[in-house]
Amino acid sequence: MLSNKWFWTLGCFLIISFGTAQSNSSRQRALEGEKKRLQQEIKQINTLLFDNSLKEKSFVSQVEDLDLKISVRSQLVKVNNQQANLLTRQINVNQRDITKLRSVLKDLKKDYADMITNSYKSKSSLNRLMFLFSSKDFLQAYKRIQYMKQYANYRKKQGEEIAEKTQTLQTLNKTLLEQKIQKEALVAENKKAQQVLRDELKSQQRLIRSLKSKSRSLSAIIKQKQLKAVAIDREIQRLIREAIAASNKAAGKTSKKAFILTPEAKLLAKNFVANKGKLPWPVEKGLVVQRFGTQPHPVVKTTMIKSNGVTIATSVKSQARSVFDGEVMTVLSFKGNNPTVLIKHGNFITTYKNIAKVYVKKGDKVKSKQAIGEIFTNPQTGKTILQFSVFNELKPQNPKNWIYKM
Repeated sequence: MLSNKWFWTLGCFLIISFGTAQSNSSRQRALEGEKKRLQQEIKQINTLLFDNSLKEKSFVSQVEDLDLKISVRSQLVKVNNQQANLLTRQINVNQRDITKLRSVLKDLKKDYADMITNSYKSKSSLNRLMFLFSSKDFLQAYKRIQYMKQYANYRKKQGEEIAEKTQTLQTLNKTLLEQKIQKEALVAENKKAQQVLRDELKSQQRLIRSLKSKSRSLSAIIKQKQLKAVAIDREIQRLIREAIAASNKAAGKTSKKAFILTPEAKLLAKNFVANKGKLPWPVEKGLVVQRFGTQPHPVVKTTMIKSNGVTIATSVKSQARSVFDGEVMTVLSFKGNNPTVLIKHGNFITTYKNIAKVYVKKGDKVKSKQAIGEIFTNPQTGKTILQFSVFNELKPQNPKNWIYKM
């Protein structure tokens, strides 16, 4: 008969396997969520940046857009690979479990068959009665009765054990088959994604080769765009410094680096900080096409571009909206550029650049998600772009840390 130690070992093994399966299942769900997010992002890129076939986009713009799509699709391929690898590990674990379970089931059935054979040989009532009547005394007879009961219970338990292990084996076999089918589908899906990625990389390389002869003029164009952005950022900084000076003057202070806040403004700033990471997007639907900070230009890699905020692509006629309650500090109109709206939230300021139609004016109180203007759509490229920034006093903040799932 199989020893109790063997059952205990098998039980521990199955518990560990179950725990591993649960952990892998949780990881698989997380990867599936990440994959869906990336697929949605690619869909947004196609809608917001590539669904303008009748528009004339410059080579630079095409390369920038492709660079973003390639980056996201590369992440998608990576996630698909992680999912496939995880499934491979799960399949290997299940195959190992099935092998061990088959061995246990084989031993259980053999043990049960031997027990039935022995039971059959001594099945007659006469044998059982003789076994009882041959007892030396009443105590031994009682013990033999108990033994026969225990033996009958053990037979029943062995039968149930075989049925249970058979069911577990069938379930594992079914799971294994499903996992193999899932992996095959995932591998096929990833092959398609990799082919699309290769095609996009080839398209980008063709564009870059055609631009190489113009690298000097491209650098000049990029530099000119950067200078415009820097000029606007400097003007924003100047306006913030003026606002700081005005708040200090009203309070009879001389500080030039920090706002002197009223109790109402202090509460507003406190609530703004309390909502860090939970603030709504400055557009209803959008896609970040340029991140915060210093980064190499996607076309001219030797040229670094600096961003005090994020650049968001959105759909035509989209409206910019305030990310929190506040007061319009100013509407900045810069020659050659579309207006920028600055909203003050205590000692925090959010800025919204590239507004075509402004709905608010200086001094207006605004609420969270309130529309403050319609975002400009470039008639040549068909792109609708909002540049959004967050400042704490004069210090630019990474909007990703403030806006929900940015």
